[in-house]
Amino acid sequence: MIPGKDATVDKVEAQKEKHGSFALFDIEHFLRRVLKNWYWFVLMLLIGYSIAWVYSKYYAQNIYASNLSLSVSNNTSSYFTPNQSINFIWGQGGNQDGVYLKKMLLSRTHNEFLVKELDLFVNYSTKGLIKSTYLDKDDCPVIFQVDKKHLQQMGYPVTLVPKGINTYEVVLPEEGQSTSLYSYESEGYSAINPYERPANKTIKIGEWYTSPNLRFRLVRNPVVPKIKLEKIIVELSTVNQSVNGIVSTIGIDFDKEINSIMIITKTGFNLNSTVNFLNMSVNQLQKKRLADKITVDKNTDVYLQENLANIRKKLDSSANVLNYMKTTEKLYDIKDRDEKSLGAIKELEARKADIDSKIASLNEIKRSLDAQNFEKMISTTAAGFQDGLFSASVAELKALYLKRRELALIYKPGSEPMKEINRLIDDAKMTSNTALRNYYSGYYNEIGKINQKVAQANSDLSTYPEKQRRYLDAERGYNMIEATYNSLLGRQNETQMRMAANQSDITVIDPAKNVGQPPIGPNVKATKAAVIGGFLVLPLLFILIGELLDSKIRNIRELLSATKIPLLGVIGNNSNDNMLTVMDQPKSSVSEAFRGIRANVRFLSGENNGSKVILITSSIGGEGKTYVSINLASVLGLSDKKTILLGMDLRKPKIFGDFQIDNKYGISNYLTGEVGMDQIINKTRIPNLDVATSGPIPPNPSELLMSERNIQFIEDLKNLYDFIIIDSPPVGLVADSYELMKHSDANIYVVRHEYTEKYMLKMITERYHNGEIDHLGLVYNDYNTKQGYGYGYGYGYGYGYGYGYFDEDKNYKEPLLIRIRNKVQSIFNKK
Repeated sequence: MIPGKDATVDKVEAQKEKHGSFALFDIEHFLRRVLKNWYWFVLMLLIGYSIAWVYSKYYAQNIYASNLSLSVSNNTSSYFTPNQSINFIWGQGGNQDGVYLKKMLLSRTHNEFLVKELDLFVNYSTKGLIKSTYLDKDDCPVIFQVDKKHLQQMGYPVTLVPKGINTYEVVLPEEGQSTSLYSYESEGYSAINPYERPANKTIKIGEWYTSPNLRFRLVRNPVVPKIKLEKIIVELSTVNQSVNGIVSTIGIDFDKEINSIMIITKTGFNLNSTVNFLNMSVNQLQKKRLADKITVDKNTDVYLQENLANIRKKLDSSANVLNYMKTTEKLYDIKDRDEKSLGAIKELEARKADIDSKIASLNEIKRSLDAQNFEKMISTTAAGFQDGLFSASVAELKALYLKRRELALIYKPGSEPMKEINRLIDDAKMTSNTALRNYYSGYYNEIGKINQKVAQANSDLSTYPEKQRRYLDAERGYNMIEATYNSLLGRQNETQMRMAANQSDITVIDPAKNVGQPPIGPNVKATKAAVIGGFLVLPLLFILIGELLDSKIRNIRELLSATKIPLLGVIGNNSNDNMLTVMDQPKSSVSEAFRGIRANVRFLSGENNGSKVILITSSIGGEGKTYVSINLASVLGLSDKKTILLGMDLRKPKIFGDFQIDNKYGISNYLTGEVGMDQIINKTRIPNLDVATSGPIPPNPSELLMSERNIQFIEDLKNLYDFIIIDSPPVGLVADSYELMKHSDANIYVVRHEYTEKYMLKMITERYHNGEIDHLGLVYNDYNTKQGYGYGYGYGYGYGYGYGYFDEDKNYKEPLLIRIRNKVQSIFNKK
């Protein structure tokens, strides 16, 4: 094996494989098509802009946001605040009270209380010609007051039209009344009997409107609205819908520098509504938190008073014992007392007494928790700790127990909802008990350490006599009881001070306020850009898809790059009624292009002085091979060269019509031996141009064209003519032309602009590069200058740059892009 030989062969084979292969996407032609279809982009731009303008003007609902900032005191978190969510996200540390308060503000219970208390299930709006605008209650002159004991229809728009002073017409929809009505008392639906549509009615302020599906009255709004409304549309929603809608629009964050400062954001379609809701929500929360604090502090104060009374009795008893020992046993003056050890023991036992009192408070909290006696819970400060998450878990547990009682009225004990609520209760119990166990463990560990230190100190007192040790034990007992009493007394004072202060632990720093802040959404500019961009993409997408699916030849540069076959010339669009362009318009640019082809054919056939046979073919019919044959023969005939045009496309004769020749006898008759050569050769207007038409269509055209008689016919004509032009059959349909090419001196393959399929060129290209066809050249036919800037090869005879130069083309007006290009070139070419 010769090294590198196989690689060379593979390279040659790969190169052959590329011949006739066109690129999937022609960026140049794509850009030309985009420029050609500019009016579609303008149209889409106008449509897109119009739709975007209508959307922003009449359909886009502005979304507003208002903020409120508050400070959370790190002291008392209520156990049983009624505004408590059933679903918590655990594991958040740091600002526990803040996290707890965040859960409260986002809780269903708190927001449900607001919805019911403030009638937030009543939705106000107004409508112009197209667009609806959401209103706040304060934007309306009247308040829609619902009779909560009456069944109401949800989502049923009621229109209030002012009809005079204190008078409104109630206009109901033409259809849509329902028999499934909602009760605000039971928060459920009930079915009623079918009824006719309630009639419109005019009512006065304060007068009840009653129908089977509605009952309400209008109350004058104490807040005077700033705008005058032509009509007010009121629509009711369920409590659950209102709560879900509110919670989904609330956002809560903590200040990055001070985590006890909370920033609450509310979004909505009406700025006043967001402002009023935030202020009302926090105001209600402050009231409830304050009431809960007072309740917890009262419980704690009662608990501490009871414990103080019991400890006081123990303290008095212990004091009596100590005094008795002093007076009867004369032990008040013990010699050589170790005051240092006794002082240490006293301090340690005081600490132990304080911890014991905290454990007692912890026991009280646990007992209340286990007994579900939430109303008697005492503050965790009595147990010596503050834990917002533990308080939250207790509140969670209380809410879950309430929820279970509600569900028990509807579901059976073994049902899935009951199983789920029991699971949640068990989880909340585990959380709270885990927290208590942690505090128990901490306290007991500390007592253990104190006991060790006390035992150490006691060893130093073991040398005292028994009486003195008894006295010291009594004194230590008194000191422990006294320390416990003082500890409880101190906590009672703290509790009573909190009760006297009577302030909420929530302080509003900046209330929500309407300062004319602009809407935060929707992003109208982005929407406009998206709509306009989307419409502009549509024609671009269609053009792109068309370009990808288009398999026609549209680019001369790509044609030559793929085939590697010489280009003889480019022929423009035939504006003539017939195919005799050279005869009828000899001074046109198209005629000049054929003269250029005539000159280039000589390079294909060589410069020998003998007669030359030029075969013209194409892929399929309709590509202009007959047109090229006629006009190339005409150009040769006009140049004083004796020329004959042979119509050898026996299956589809054409030439006779343009030359107005009778096709009764032609080449097919000659090849069958019916007539002689002189009978089929016809004269034309050009003295040096003769034509032999195809004649009647024979049953065996291939056999006739490949017969020895036809070959001899061509050889005989060589003795009579300088040029023999053969209009042969298309090679994409039959193989006749390949056989005739063996006897031709030059072969012209006609490619028609935006007509010839790319795949049709693969066969002729492969044969050419395999050496099966010699002296082959391309003619690009029917090229249209309006497609772009010309084909870019600078042939002077080509179609495009010279169009308009010749006499017949004096009325031709170049395309705008061509004129702009020529103008720019003329400016830069100035010296």
